[in-house]
Amino acid sequence: MSDVLTDDEVDRRAPDGWARDGDAITRTYEFDDYLAGVAFATDVAEVAEEEFHHPAIEIGYETVTVTFTTHEAGGVTGQDLEMAELCDELF
Repeated sequence: MSDVLTDDEVDRRAPDGWARDGDAITRTYEFDDYLAGVAFATDVAEVAEEEFHHPAIEIGYETVTVTFTTHEAGGVTGQDLEMAELCDELF
């Protein structure tokens, strides 16, 4: 299991657009329409399954919010930051 990162480490290492939200990191992506957001959420879900590290995904009309935390560790770990980078690459 990965170690929980300090707030300073998260702030320093989190990709642009990602924000700390308690014991998690989150980002809201914007899309031109609902189906583009659904397709993105599906892509994120496929990568999450491959990496066996699953986010909370909230699909709105033209937005998708992705939230990562490592529950077993009790906070944000390096794996969460790596998954955030993968999401950004998909976007």
